[in-house]
Amino acid sequence: MADYNAVLDEAIQSLRTEGRYRVFADIRRKRGEFPKATYYGDAEPRDITVWCSNDYLAMGQHDKVVNAMHEAIDTAGSGSGGTRNIGGTTHYHVQLEQELASLHGKESALVFTSGYIANDATLSTMAKLFPDCIILSDAKNHASMIEGIRRGRGPKRIWKHNDLEDLENQLKEIDINHPKVIAFESVYSMDGDIAPIGAICDLAEKYNALTYLDEVHAVGLYGEHGGGVSERDGVADRVDIIEGTLAKGFGMMGGYIAASAAMVDAVRSYAPGFIFTTSIAPAIAAGALASVRHLKQSGEERRAHQERAATLKAKLRAANLPVMDSPSHVVPVMIGDPVMCKQLTDALMDQFDIYVQPINYPTVDKGTERIRLTPGPKHEDAHMDALIEALDTLWKQLQLQRAA
Repeated sequence: MADYNAVLDEAIQSLRTEGRYRVFADIRRKRGEFPKATYYGDAEPRDITVWCSNDYLAMGQHDKVVNAMHEAIDTAGSGSGGTRNIGGTTHYHVQLEQELASLHGKESALVFTSGYIANDATLSTMAKLFPDCIILSDAKNHASMIEGIRRGRGPKRIWKHNDLEDLENQLKEIDINHPKVIAFESVYSMDGDIAPIGAICDLAEKYNALTYLDEVHAVGLYGEHGGGVSERDGVADRVDIIEGTLAKGFGMMGGYIAASAAMVDAVRSYAPGFIFTTSIAPAIAAGALASVRHLKQSGEERRAHQERAATLKAKLRAANLPVMDSPSHVVPVMIGDPVMCKQLTDALMDQFDIYVQPINYPTVDKGTERIRLTPGPKHEDAHMDALIEALDTLWKQLQLQRAA
C-alpha cells in the first residue's frame, strides 16, 4: 500500500537537508511607517524593518492608491463577480488597461491576475497561435516565462544570457520566414543586469522575429513616465509585446501585457489562463490605476529610489561586504551556501529585527545563494546604517567571506 505521507515527508526533509526549505514570515506592514512592520512569528509581536519588499517605491502605502481603493470598495463592493467574460469586467479594469496601453505607447493592454500568469498564459498561447513558432528564450528568464514556453509545447531555443552573438547565430539557423519570438527581460532581478533591448530589436527586425519583453522589475521604476527600461532607452515602440506587473513598482497585484490590438485580442480570446480566471477585484484595479497615473506624472519616487540603491551599495562596499555590481536598483549580497544564507537571515531577524529572505535554488543557481536587498525611498540613512552594522557583525560571527 502506498504511504503518501512518507513520500511527502521525504520530499520536505530533502529541502531541509539542502537548506532550501522556505519559511513564511508572518508580518503586517504599518501604513505610513514603511519599511516598518509588525512580526508575529514569536510569542509576542515585535517591530521589524523590512529589507526585501518588491513594493519598490512604497506605492502600496501611498494616499492616492489607498484612497482610490476605499472609493472603489464603497462604490462597487469587494469582488469583481466573475471572469472577464462573465460579469468580471468593470469600468476600473477598462480604465486600467487604457492607462497601461498609453504608458507603453501600445494600442491595447490586457490585465491578468499576476505577472506569472501573464507570462505563462501569453507565451503558451503564442506558441499555439503561430504553428511551429520557435521561441528563443534568454538563459536567465523567469520561471513564469519558462513555464509558459513549456506549456506551449512548441520548439524552443535557449540563448546565452544577454549574449547578442549567440542570439544572432541561432537566428541565422532559422528560416527567415519561419515564425519566431525572442523572449527576454529588461532588468534581471537576481543579478540586476539589464538587457540591450535596442540591439535585440535590431536582430529581431533583421531576422523577422517578434519580441516579447518582461519589464516586471522595471515598470514604474525607469523611464520618464515609468514605462520601464524600454521607455528609458527610447525603444518601446520597437518591442512587440511588453509584459509588466502591478505588484512591484506600482505597489498592487496583477500582471498585464501591452501590444497591438490584434495581439491582445488574440490572447484575450484564446488564453485559458485569462478566460477561466476571476478578474482582479475592482479595488485592486482602482488602486493600480491611481498608482500608474501618479507615477506617469511624478519622477520624484524614481529619483529617490535610484539614489537610495546607489547609497546602500556604496555603504556595503565600504564595509567590505560582497555586494554585486549592477547597473540597476537590485542589490544582491553574495553568500554562496544555502545553509549559511538561511542562518544569516534567521540571525538578522532574531538578533536585529531585520527582515531579509534568503535567495536559494531554484531561484538562483546552486553555489550563488545570496540575500537580495531592496532599498526604497522610505529607507533612511539610519535604517541603512543599522543594516550594515548588523551584517558586519554577522559576517564575523558566521565567518562569511568578505569582498575580494
